[in-house]
Amino acid sequence: MTEGYVAPGFERVREAFDAGLAEEMGAGFAAIRDGEVVANLWGGWANREQTRPWREDTIVPVYSTTKGVGALVMALLADRGALDYDATIASIWPEFGVHGKDTLTIRQALAHQAGVPGFIDPIDPDLWLDPAACSAAIATLEPLWPPGTASGYHPMTWGYIAGEIARRTSGRSLGAVLREDICTPLGIDFQIGTPEHDHPRASEMRKPTRGGDFGEITPARKAAFFTKWAAPIRGSTQWRMIEIPAANGHGTALSVARLYEAYATGGMINGARVLSQEGFDALTRRVWKGDDLVLPFNVDWRAGIIGNSNRYYGPNAEAFGHSGNGGSAGLGDPVAGVSIGYVMNKQSHHIMGDPRSLNLIDALYSCL
Repeated sequence: MTEGYVAPGFERVREAFDAGLAEEMGAGFAAIRDGEVVANLWGGWANREQTRPWREDTIVPVYSTTKGVGALVMALLADRGALDYDATIASIWPEFGVHGKDTLTIRQALAHQAGVPGFIDPIDPDLWLDPAACSAAIATLEPLWPPGTASGYHPMTWGYIAGEIARRTSGRSLGAVLREDICTPLGIDFQIGTPEHDHPRASEMRKPTRGGDFGEITPARKAAFFTKWAAPIRGSTQWRMIEIPAANGHGTALSVARLYEAYATGGMINGARVLSQEGFDALTRRVWKGDDLVLPFNVDWRAGIIGNSNRYYGPNAEAFGHSGNGGSAGLGDPVAGVSIGYVMNKQSHHIMGDPRSLNLIDALYSCL
């Protein structure tokens, strides 16, 4: 049963959510237009046994939709002068500057150009649960292509690189900056590094029945996704508590919509300026557009967020967004003035452009 709210004129969004919920285990969808919440819907179950209803405050891991939030935090640090997008990573993290990575800039790394999408050689998967040790191991990797010459999606390593840069330039973790400077002041229920007292309201996840179609399994794709050690075991207390700015943000649909609102407003969230216009422009400036070496399609990379050339994030090319493993999504559209968050716990095999989120986005735009 669907619960929540839609503003007058947005009834089609509720109808689409109602129809989609029949195929879900549990889900939430929220949309904001010009600062006003025009939809905040939830329903279904938060656990596989269907004994715990999905509630307004149910939080869910959004996997790589976290990257759009992490990119916002990095932009905040750049806007404040704590870091320079065009500085080399090696200038603040000397250990990273080996095997030809010495000229790689922060901006290029945030656009997935570092050449280190994962570990080719075996590692203990528990290394991912020790961010300091994992970051140190990533720094020593030999890139799989010349850094800065192409993009290749870094599903996990992106977050450790961004997190280490944030720590070295600000003296705080990326998750702490998000919590202290954005989410707590603005009342946004989203965390990277979720304390144990919030775990009881976290949804369980149901894995997809099959994997996505990546095409030929190249070395870059193998390192990113297709080894037994490509990611940690998810869902444990430790996994929720540590910070992985690429992959383990937890929040509600409304919190995702609020954070992605910054992409719809030139840096404003709920009427508060988070980024200057210059800072927003620096975040959303195109860094690379072309065929990705890991994802099986052409990607329009900005400094950690994706430009909407593939139209996965509404009809307007000027929108920005990011998707997460299994189907979650966030988008911000400065043309329409809207942002959305879609979260769910029944994961699908779609790499990007999950039909469930696309149907809801289409319903939203039909109401504008």
